[in-house]
Amino acid sequence: MTDQQRPKPYKVEVTVAVGRDLAWGAVTQPDVLRQWFGWDYDGLDAEIRHIFVDEATFRGPERMAWADGSYLEVSGNDTQARIRVVREGPPSGDPDRYDAIEEGWRSFLLQLRYLLEEQPEGARRTLYLTGTTTGREALALAGGKATRAGKRVAWLVDADGHLVVVAGRERLDSREAGRMEVIVSTYGLDDAAFDVVRKRWSDRWAPVARAAQVTTADTPAP
Repeated sequence: MTDQQRPKPYKVEVTVAVGRDLAWGAVTQPDVLRQWFGWDYDGLDAEIRHIFVDEATFRGPERMAWADGSYLEVSGNDTQARIRVVREGPPSGDPDRYDAIEEGWRSFLLQLRYLLEEQPEGARRTLYLTGTTTGREALALAGGKATRAGKRVAWLVDADGHLVVVAGRERLDSREAGRMEVIVSTYGLDDAAFDVVRKRWSDRWAPVARAAQVTTADTPAP
């Protein structure tokens, strides 16, 4: 098996200003998972159940593991928790090699931290933007100053108060265009308000990304 075929080891973690028990509940309760994990599409509930209920094996307090050798654990105390996801294994020949699962966790743990620390009111509704462009173009859409989380992921809260997570197959500082994913998380919006946000982002995304798509709960997943 070559390095390109072998699962890449990784460690992704965030620290949140909430107690360990609250953080553990957020990664084990499906109704809370839906408020931060992934993005809205018609199979999200089934995906959450598959990953966190059917396939997860609980090993000791505050740790769940999966068949690929990865695990999620929560540690900390009553005021601060660390959530980390680890896939163990021999070192990869290229530690910077893109791994979709690793980068997915990087994005999703940012969304979890936002939920736990900001405690936004109402149900989450998301926009999932996909297409081919550069990291610079994708980050410019959100405005403001983004905070990097690794080489391929960045986040910010936009002027409307929505969490925006930008992730690329290429490094965000690369001049090469590549597949980009932008998750816009909104909370507590009714249909009319959400449609305004969807139109605003759709109008901005289409001119800068080839094969641009915007997925919401009522559209087919790309």
